Amino acid sequence: MGEVVAAYDAPFPDDRYLAGARQFPVIVPVAPDDPASEPNRRAWAVLGQWTKPFLTAFSDGDPITRGADKYLQQAIPGAAGQPHTTITGAGHFLQEDKGEELARVVVDFIAHTS
Repeated sequence: MGEVVAAYDAPFPDDRYLAGARQFPVIVPVAPDDPASEPNRRAWAVLGQWTKPFLTAFSDGDPITRGADKYLQQAIPGAAGQPHTTITGAGHFLQEDKGEELARVVVDFIAHTS
């Protein structure tokens, strides 16, 4: 695991180089009057009409998107009746924390809906 962390740290010789990445949470539109929220509203309008199969696979330890899976399942018609899952022991970067388990969920979903 130390090698993985070192690889992520490699482009950032010290904390000064992380200033840009640390701004990511600040630029997420969370208020209706945020100029960046209009594209999100358009995306939700499309998702609200989406009838093709839609799967949610979230982790149980994500402090950022926790609970969004239930909202997506209710808002997107194609989510009805799908084998949604919550993967335990992972955080925000589910694909890294539990990549093999997530891949199995996706492969099973594709096989189930093909």
